[in-house]
Amino acid sequence: MNSASVAIGDELAGEIGPGLVLLVGFRTGDAEDQIEPMARRIVNLRIFEDDDGRMNESLLERGYSLLVISQFTLYADVAKGRRPSFTEALEPRQAEEFYLRLVSAFRSMNVRTETGRFGAKMLVRINNWGPVTLVLDA
Repeated sequence: MNSASVAIGDELAGEIGPGLVLLVGFRTGDAEDQIEPMARRIVNLRIFEDDDGRMNESLLERGYSLLVISQFTLYADVAKGRRPSFTEALEPRQAEEFYLRLVSAFRSMNVRTETGRFGAKMLVRINNWGPVTLVLDA
């Protein structure tokens, strides 16, 4: 990804150059002890091209940044009816705690980490070079 930003109303909340945008959701059954291993996994994924054009380098190796956005709608169930159900999404208080712990884990690894605001309506802009989109589940 070349660049990304998130705005809340007229306020620019976060902006990065090359790196990853993470749309993060937590669901019922997720546990606190999954957060740190997932953070390590994300920053060490070899998904950036090396000099030969092969996906062979990690975010840490490149010194890239993260933009981390809370996204409970990842767990929308639209199997029945016309209105999404969010019963799989973790309740907001605990989801926010997990979200903040994930952000803290990235920052403790010295990864520049920008965020939106948990629960806010946000305008997320992603200038993506790819296409590479990955779904990671603990």
